[in-house]
Amino acid sequence: MSMEHPFISDLSNKSLEECQETLSSLTTKINFAYNTGNQPLVHQLQMAIASYRSETNKKLNALFDRENINDAINIKGDNKRHE
Repeated sequence: MSMEHPFISDLSNKSLEECQETLSSLTTKINFAYNTGNQPLVHQLQMAIASYRSETNKKLNALFDRENINDAINIKGDNKRHE
């Protein structure tokens, strides 16, 4: 379980798009940090990513609820044989 960044307090004022753009930017930065072996920066970025992912998930769940979107995947077939 990853922990959220302690200095990122409230992301509720950010839009879903802003959160997704920031996640994309943070992903690029963490890849650079991994490639350069900068573990303290990797740790800070992991916490920031966890904060933004959490807020993105909240916003997506709220959107699904508003739009009445079922997030379950139906794996049952239609029971018709294709011959």
